[in-house]
Amino acid sequence: MTALIAISESGKQLLYPKAEELILGAVAFAILFVFMAKWAIPRINTVLEERRAKIQGDLEKAEQSKTQADQLLADYRTQLAGAREQANRVIEEAHKTAEGLRRDMTAKAEQEYQGIVARAQDEIRAERDRVFQELRAQVGELSIELAARVVGAELDKERQLKLVDDYITELGAMSPAADGNGERKEG
Repeated sequence: MTALIAISESGKQLLYPKAEELILGAVAFAILFVFMAKWAIPRINTVLEERRAKIQGDLEKAEQSKTQADQLLADYRTQLAGAREQANRVIEEAHKTAEGLRRDMTAKAEQEYQGIVARAQDEIRAERDRVFQELRAQVGELSIELAARVVGAELDKERQLKLVDDYITELGAMSPAADGNGERKEG
């Protein structure tokens, strides 16, 4: 057991530092503390302050960017509303223009229709007049032939034409005042 006691005595000595070691440790700590206080801590504080300032600046820039983005968004919304309003005006104008074109085209078509009807009526009148002239000529020839047979002798050509023209003129004058039987009404 003595050996154990001797080991425990030497273990205590090993466990506690010697006075020279304590002094040397205290001097080294003091030198390290002075070095840290004089050069390292101010530099660390400067770096930390710069970092804090940079972060603060970044936050302010982010806030400004957010404000600008909000302003741009409001401007875009205003422009979008204006664009929608302008698009609605353009659409309304297009509707008005289309309606005007439709009215113009309808009027033009009506005019063309009236022109076609007028031309057709003119053509009908011209054809009627042509047929009436042909009929007049045929009636004249038949009248001359009939008159020649009745009279039994032929008249000269000029006199026959004059008689036919007079007869046709007389018939033409009778037509408006004639009744349904072709007889003249007497007043």
